[in-house]
Amino acid sequence: MATSAEPPPIATVTKKKRFHWKRWAFIALASPLLLFTLYTALVLTWSYSTGERAGYVQKFSRRGWLVKTWEGELAMVTIPGTLVEKFEFTVRQDSVAEKINATLGKKVSLLYEQHVGIPTSLFGDTGYFVVDVRPLE
Repeated sequence: MATSAEPPPIATVTKKKRFHWKRWAFIALASPLLLFTLYTALVLTWSYSTGERAGYVQKFSRRGWLVKTWEGELAMVTIPGTLVEKFEFTVRQDSVAEKINATLGKKVSLLYEQHVGIPTSLFGDTGYFVVDVRPLE
């Protein structure tokens, strides 16, 4: 009898699937951080409402621990002799802050965007961000 010269079959070695706990720990830690970052970016770029308020800027200062923003207060007088209504606002752009500083003591109109749902006060104390200033006098 003739035997074939075929080599014996090679035993296949199967790797045992290992649990990669480092990979899952990284995913578990990075996912909430990524979601928080995406949510914050969305809230800061999407405007809930826009508007305009007129009055006199009575307080304006640069504040913040990590991110410095300009915080101000606009006194809105509707009719002489009535109580003054205050409008608190935030300015993120230095060019707009320079315009406000140049018009302190004068009646101005502030154009603003309202952002709702900002998760932290790191980006400003209020949800009203002034984007432009126009003197009225």
